[in-house]
Amino acid sequence: MRAIRLPWVFVLAGLVVFGAGCKRESSRGADTPLRLGFFPNITHAQALVGNSEGVFASEPGVGKLEVKQFNAGPAAMEALVAGSLDVSYVGNGPAINTFLKAGRELRIIAGAVNGGAMLVTRTAKSAAELKGKKLATPQLGNTQDIALRYWLKQQGLNTNLDGKGDVQIVPLSNSDILVQYLRGGIEGAWVPEPWGTRMLMDPEGGGQILVDEKTLWPEGRFPTTVVVTTRKVLETQRPRIVALLRAHVKLTERWKKEPETFATQVNTAFGKLTQKPLSAPILQGAFSRLEPSLDPVPSALSTAAKHAQELGFIPSSDISGLVDLSALDEARGSGAKH
Repeated sequence: MRAIRLPWVFVLAGLVVFGAGCKRESSRGADTPLRLGFFPNITHAQALVGNSEGVFASEPGVGKLEVKQFNAGPAAMEALVAGSLDVSYVGNGPAINTFLKAGRELRIIAGAVNGGAMLVTRTAKSAAELKGKKLATPQLGNTQDIALRYWLKQQGLNTNLDGKGDVQIVPLSNSDILVQYLRGGIEGAWVPEPWGTRMLMDPEGGGQILVDEKTLWPEGRFPTTVVVTTRKVLETQRPRIVALLRAHVKLTERWKKEPETFATQVNTAFGKLTQKPLSAPILQGAFSRLEPSLDPVPSALSTAAKHAQELGFIPSSDISGLVDLSALDEARGSGAKH
């Protein structure tokens, strides 16, 4: 199958600038800010709280920190490949794509969040009822887009990019997905939290969960958010990356020990960035489907890569070398388990 052309033209250009970026990296001193990327999504929970409360910046060894916000994985990965970003929280789809299309330089160095993605529909109560309908995902080729297309294929429904398939899938930002869903412009969408819960709980939305993605994975575990860097940054900035991961570990443990308190702290940070904090019912519903985890679930990553290849998004599903948890082990102490 011929690989689908995604809005990843930057990767080709990035290969040219990556070498230049690596040269710059080797000359960066300790006074140069470590550049961290994340999205204003609750699936980037540790990043939201870590940034809002200054946990990352105050961790000994991190040094100067510069935080950059992105709205989609490809944009963050473009910055990482170009050398204008050092480490980022991102979905597994863009991470896999970047690894395979940009010289296998990217590294997943920790897990962050598992679970929290679903297909919400307005009227359809079965796959068969989706035929001829319009669905949405956050971006062509992103984690949820691949999940939806693969699931539909398993149900015998095709999703041609020309819009003439059994089901039409349109790429929309999460906020636009919610708007279009409430207006009746789309039948439903495969989205991460809190957008799925918002679609379900809005009085004008309704509908149901047609597919909870956790039901498709062994033990219900699949990585929604991972922490990534590049091989070069891991080599040249390793002590700072380890320090950053120490903060990430602390935030993850806080979430595990006091989930309700942490959810409230995430919502406070989310509200500061978006000016729209979540209501208590939506916050509770969304967080009930999320699992804090330092384990990026390598087996699920391999399966996701195979799905993407089968759909024609990537030329290969060989992601050997993508996961490197050695810095995480240092951050947690030698012999630590994930």
